Amino acid sequence: MARKLREMGILVLILLLTAPLTGIAAGIGEDYVRPAPRKTLSFSWPWNRKHSDGPQQVHISLAGEKHMRISWVTDDKSFPSLVEYGTSPGQYTDSSDGENLSYSYIFYNSGKIHHVVIGPLEDDTVYYYRCGGQEPEFQFKTPPSKFPLTFAVVGDLGQTDWTASTLSHINECQYDLHLLPGDLSYADYLQHLWDSFGELIQPYASARPWMVTEGNHEMESIPFIKSPFQSYNARWKMPYAESGSTSNLYYSFEVAGVHVIMLGSYTDYGEYSDQYAWLKADLAKVDRERTPWLLALLHVPWYNSNWAHQGEGDDMMAVVEPVLYAAGVDILIAGHVHAYERSERVYSGQLDSCGAIHITVGDGGNREGLALRYHHPKPIWSAFREASFGHGELKIVNATHAFWSWHRNDDHESLSSDEVWINSLASAGCLRSEMRDFSKIQIVP
Repeated sequence: MARKLREMGILVLILLLTAPLTGIAAGIGEDYVRPAPRKTLSFSWPWNRKHSDGPQQVHISLAGEKHMRISWVTDDKSFPSLVEYGTSPGQYTDSSDGENLSYSYIFYNSGKIHHVVIGPLEDDTVYYYRCGGQEPEFQFKTPPSKFPLTFAVVGDLGQTDWTASTLSHINECQYDLHLLPGDLSYADYLQHLWDSFGELIQPYASARPWMVTEGNHEMESIPFIKSPFQSYNARWKMPYAESGSTSNLYYSFEVAGVHVIMLGSYTDYGEYSDQYAWLKADLAKVDRERTPWLLALLHVPWYNSNWAHQGEGDDMMAVVEPVLYAAGVDILIAGHVHAYERSERVYSGQLDSCGAIHITVGDGGNREGLALRYHHPKPIWSAFREASFGHGELKIVNATHAFWSWHRNDDHESLSSDEVWINSLASAGCLRSEMRDFSKIQIVP
């Protein structure tokens, strides 16, 4: 026990030396009196964790057209990377083999992490599956091939009672996919918290695809010892290869009539970077007749009137915003700031009817609490802001209209506090060639 406590002390020291310092600002939000804070969920230390012979931390994600990636962890290193599946309970008419890996982090050794791609799958269909030929049986529903399509949206989840409340409210929503713009587990170097996070979200993430991008709490880098994002990349494999990307930190996918770009705030985004070249190539291939809606997600917001994290997205915004504007991105979703904010359509700091709507949803329930202090007066582009935990729902009704709602977590109820109808830029005439300089998204030889 003394040795294990000493190891834990070393990890805590690493955390203190490598984690950014966080300032605490007193203040109040707008108009709403929040309930008292809730506690962090309690998980056993890794040496007290009960080992299991079966699949754990099961979650799914899209893996290219009509395919799904099933990911899970096992303590048994001999457990096969196999998924059996079918459209009736207990009747598995198909199966797929996949890959597996494990990693070590200081004194932590992960279980065997499995990733198996299954398909082709039918749209809007319930499938039943099991991992490695063992119970339990799980089920998921594939997204539809046409509108309407609904996304559940929340970032900066963590593992608190507020997280559990947010997840239960999302579960009441009839949604097709979960979008998460970074900061998942808040493990912050303590690797067993990745495991407890996987267990916490399994009931939800095993039933609907979770499409995520990385945040600062996924970095976990230790100079000269550990490169960043090792744990994140091992556990949360996204369809980057399927979208032509060479990095799991940025990728895109399409579902129904929506093209979604997942960007990396913490990997190089400069004009000569791989991410920038990939982004231009990806946008140049988007067909707005087939996918009239274009969404982007990243972790650090570009339009933020909260005192927290002011200006942190400015450098990326200067480089990437003109590209997204030229391509006609409808909505950009971010996290990082632990509060909610929605903008009007905006570009280059000014109201612009052909700019993107920016939404910050870093309010999932993390242990660091809410960012309560806003700048006054409110900027002209800020439409609604509130420092409360909650989640968003984006329903793409058809090619021209979408309905956005943000639901505050108030005690044990999920209250809809902000709602707005959104017209697509394609239907508003904003994508006419004379209005857009598409040369900005062409690949330079």
